[in-house]
Amino acid sequence: MDMYSTDVMNAVVASLLGDPQFLIDRYFGITQTETSEEIHFDVMDGKRRIAPFVSPLVEGQIVADLGFKTYTFKPAYIKDKRVFDMNKPLKRSPGEPIGGNLSPENRLRALMATSMRDQLTMLNRRMEVMAGEILATGKLTISGDKYATVIVDFGRAPGNTVTAAKLWSDPTSTPIADLNAWSLTSLQSQGIMLNDVLMSPDAWATFRANESVNDYLSRIRILTAPPSLQANQILGEGGFYMGTIDNFNIWVYQAWYVDPADAVEKPVLPAGSVILTSPQMQGVRAFGAIRDEEAGLQATPQFVKSWIEPDPSVRFIMLQSAPLLVPYRVNAAFKAKVL
Repeated sequence: MDMYSTDVMNAVVASLLGDPQFLIDRYFGITQTETSEEIHFDVMDGKRRIAPFVSPLVEGQIVADLGFKTYTFKPAYIKDKRVFDMNKPLKRSPGEPIGGNLSPENRLRALMATSMRDQLTMLNRRMEVMAGEILATGKLTISGDKYATVIVDFGRAPGNTVTAAKLWSDPTSTPIADLNAWSLTSLQSQGIMLNDVLMSPDAWATFRANESVNDYLSRIRILTAPPSLQANQILGEGGFYMGTIDNFNIWVYQAWYVDPADAVEKPVLPAGSVILTSPQMQGVRAFGAIRDEEAGLQATPQFVKSWIEPDPSVRFIMLQSAPLLVPYRVNAAFKAKVL
């Protein structure tokens, strides 16, 4: 079997999928594919209407159905192309005994899998960064080589991005009351209580040390369903569950990425910030069609192919994707600066 055939390579990619990405896995779990290069998404009118009163002796009143708006966006394209060094399979791989105990073909398969896993990791991290920006701002900035910068504004209410009236570093601040007030904002605008709270590590440390929070914990522990808030160990990147308090699920989130615009490493979520959200935001991973004849111009999240340039002989491996993350209920996310 030709290990470089598109069917084989894309089967390998499918088997490599699954690297956990907290934000996209939890809040953008729906996948949508399009057979066009544009991505379409609908936003429903969410007004709280009530049934009209009329006299029983008159005709019924016609009530218009709720409307919706359809948005269209042509996503930026990802083309991650790698030069595959054909000399590597002839040399001992890292961790292989001196002298080598693998055949060149086995080394080649392992090297290909490693290269494609790195491509997928970079694609997933790109989407994780997109998810973080949407949760924090309700917008998405897309820019790249020969792609003019575009800001996709999903129309989040301005009141869903605030600075705490009293920063949590203030000893008189009341973080739990803040969380309840902010969640109520979404309940009014979207009909969803925001029970997931994502804190940056510094916001979590300040929250956990707050006198009013500790007073609440000490008073409520005697009830039937006490809070379970505790300082669990943060083991790496991603979201780490710290327990519940006042029906809020508290997560500490930390992850970084190297911004290709300036090669500077930055946090996915801003320091000193808190995000309130819910899986009911109905976040979608939308993918436009792959603009490649070998892919059949079909809608698929990613497509991998390989080819040889004959002189000098070099093999290339390329992953292509056209992703866009869409929050169908954009107001089911709230960002507060607390430090």
